[in-house]
Amino acid sequence: MARKKKVSMQDIADRLNISKNAVSLALQDKKGVGDEMRYRVLQTAKELGYGIYAEKPASGGNVLVLVPERIMSYQDNDHFQFFHDMIWGLEKSIRKRGRNAVIAPIDAEMESALQLPRHCGEIAYEGIILFGIVNQSYAELVWKLDTPLVMLDSYHRGLPCPVVASANVEGAGEAVRTLIRNGHRSIGFIGPANLTTSHEERWLGYWTAMQEHGLPIDPQKVLVRSAGFGDTERDIEDFLDRTGGMPTAFFCGNDRIAYLLARQLRKRRLRIPEEVSIVGFDDLRYEEDEGIAMTTMRVDKERMCEAAADLLLSLKEPCREMLRLYVQPKLVERNSVRRIGI
Repeated sequence: MARKKKVSMQDIADRLNISKNAVSLALQDKKGVGDEMRYRVLQTAKELGYGIYAEKPASGGNVLVLVPERIMSYQDNDHFQFFHDMIWGLEKSIRKRGRNAVIAPIDAEMESALQLPRHCGEIAYEGIILFGIVNQSYAELVWKLDTPLVMLDSYHRGLPCPVVASANVEGAGEAVRTLIRNGHRSIGFIGPANLTTSHEERWLGYWTAMQEHGLPIDPQKVLVRSAGFGDTERDIEDFLDRTGGMPTAFFCGNDRIAYLLARQLRKRRLRIPEEVSIVGFDDLRYEEDEGIAMTTMRVDKERMCEAAADLLLSLKEPCREMLRLYVQPKLVERNSVRRIGI
């Protein structure tokens, strides 16, 4: 039997259509290549079995992490840092368990055409973690594969399988109860519950906390639908134009929405938190926060990644049960909430 050809740096360079020198710099962790390209080089080295990866058995040791490409780029991506932390956290958690995390991006064309990444047919793997928001048809395509699957952070209820997510209902309830403890009784909500399960669950947490305290929910102070994530700020602007009187506080489905809301309120010469208090979710910071220190729910990204890795590797075959593992977020109180009437 002929010996298997040893993988070289040139093989990696040819696969990625870059120079051999760029591959060398990435593998040695030297300056001269960006973080995204360095990561792609390392992933390709793992896939091809280069160097230290050559001794790993071809029939196992890999975990596929399928990720929408749009969340892996800085450009026009408000949540890049959150997703970046999660992707690297997954890689670390899977590596700690003696496996390779093979990150397989899904671009918009692949998602629309229902085309799986080539990794699904070219390498052996123990299972798949589907991370991030993809449409239900594409998620179903992955779900139908004959392999263990865990969905991370977002999921579709019509596809019963193991899921790891933040405890959104409980976290949102705690956020709203924080506003109530600070004297607020007129509390609005903004979050596209029609687009993701995360926002849907956070809307439910808001609704539950308001019901617990006998507080009315004014439909004019609630925005739960959006045409798409790119329309968020315009949706908020139109919503505020229609609102017949401002609540004393808002709970927002994530921090990005919270900061966009703050910007729109300031355009209307409303002060935060003196006139309107705001609580967000995720604990993310943005360059345009304009000095607002946002009260928020901090998502425990590290524990979510650890849980996803453990759950996937515990599965020996595809699971078609609606198994849910929720990780509790933590309240972080800052100065975007004012105490009133107490």
